[in-house]
Amino acid sequence: MKPILFITQQLPEQAVADLHDVYEVRMWPEEERNAPREKLLEEAKEAKALWTMLGDEIDRELFESAPNLKIVVNLAVGYNNIDLDAARDHKVIVTNTPDVLTETTADLTFALMLATARRLIEAEKTVRNGEWQAWTPMGLTGQNVHGTTVGIVGMGRIGEAVCMRAQGFNMEVIYHNRTRKSLEEAQYAELDDLLKRSDFVVILAPLTEQTKGMIGERELSLMKETAILINCGRGGIVDEQALYEALKNKSIWGAGLDVFEQEPLPLDHPLQTLDNLTVTPHIGSATVQTRYAMMQLNKEALQACANSKPVKNRVC
Repeated sequence: MKPILFITQQLPEQAVADLHDVYEVRMWPEEERNAPREKLLEEAKEAKALWTMLGDEIDRELFESAPNLKIVVNLAVGYNNIDLDAARDHKVIVTNTPDVLTETTADLTFALMLATARRLIEAEKTVRNGEWQAWTPMGLTGQNVHGTTVGIVGMGRIGEAVCMRAQGFNMEVIYHNRTRKSLEEAQYAELDDLLKRSDFVVILAPLTEQTKGMIGERELSLMKETAILINCGRGGIVDEQALYEALKNKSIWGAGLDVFEQEPLPLDHPLQTLDNLTVTPHIGSATVQTRYAMMQLNKEALQACANSKPVKNRVC
């Protein structure tokens, strides 16, 4: 009998076709939502492999109930949804999808900067709602992007790719990172200094114990009234209640978020009431080319594990 692979969300058949040769592939049949927790735990009891999404909680309870489990492949570069200590304790390999989504996520980050600064969502609504009556001197005026200062919090691969794009807009780039880097295009700054100087504060750090809640009421109060906060890192890095208050009171000018503490973002969340906020549904890597490249990395890891070969892109 072939070992069981459970996939927690529906993926394109061409992404999983080769896996039928080495696994009994079981896949949750819905693309719009993950397998329910009960189903995930049920399937994990028999599975040798799990193909998971960021919305899946892969915790100690799951590992303890999955005696046959050898590998978890996560369709993301992040893996804060997986308890790595529990995985190590149970000798389960965990992999992610690094590198292939760098440029695409940098594109989306810059798109959020532009859309928020130039109020594109508001502007588009005025046209579609029939509210555009005439050109006006100060109508829907936003903030410049070119020639401004961008502060990047988390200067990893994506941060460096955003830095490269900023050069084309003649922006000054400063950054804050756990470790300093030798970068000609960017200058290191302590976090408080970065917040005070930046016209755009761009969050690209991973979610860790050190970064959780890093941007709260105090940090937001250091930003300029004309500044814009962009978060394409992880939702838990920014205190959303503090951000709501800052945006509502206009102590900062605007924000663009692709990630949230709770995903999907509830319709009744206070952030949903704000016009000076641009939101997207965690689509940093969402291009056809990049998502297939991510799936390919996961598939190669699953095939290697099934064939007892070295597994690449391990995080544990």
